[in-house]
Amino acid sequence: MPSLEHENRLRSSGHRVIVGIDEAGRGPLAGPVSVAAVVLPEAYEHPLLNDSKQLTHAKRELLYEELTQDERIRWHCVMIGVADIDRVNILQATWLGMRRCALELDPRPCAALIDGRPVRDFPLPQVALVKGDSLSYSIAAASIIAKVSRDRLMVQMALQYPGYGFEIHKGYPTPRHQEALKKLGPCPEHRRSFSPVAQMELDLF
Repeated sequence: MPSLEHENRLRSSGHRVIVGIDEAGRGPLAGPVSVAAVVLPEAYEHPLLNDSKQLTHAKRELLYEELTQDERIRWHCVMIGVADIDRVNILQATWLGMRRCALELDPRPCAALIDGRPVRDFPLPQVALVKGDSLSYSIAAASIIAKVSRDRLMVQMALQYPGYGFEIHKGYPTPRHQEALKKLGPCPEHRRSFSPVAQMELDLF
């Protein structure tokens, strides 16, 4: 279960404002990658807060509302769209979102806890934690905000591009999604730089 251990370790070394950063949506074939940054109060605890992947949809929605409506919590979420993903690749697009999130918070954080590997050219001192969303409360909170924000966007996208099932699989390469791709071809929100989508386009000619 996550805790404030890593946040407190940074605070003990002189960094007062600690931000947790995580993403959602690196693997899908369609839609943006979502990145969130969260600064929690120093003594924050929550019995349900955990890695978003370990939570049910209902619990994620409940926690999202609690986190985003708590006046003590500062947060920011950005979506890096398909054009940028295809232009620079998904890793670089994710890093772009992480840099933007960190700089949008006011006051600016002193240091960041980031899920996964270190981010190149990051504007703050950073500690990268593999599976950080199960270790750090701040990263877990960011994972929930990023995931719920993206899921809600994909439900809206399903109305704009019916037939693909975005409201169900959220753009991930499920059998239903790949069948829809074969039948309908890619829509403007599909990532052309991802090989399954590129192959589908080739198969149409």
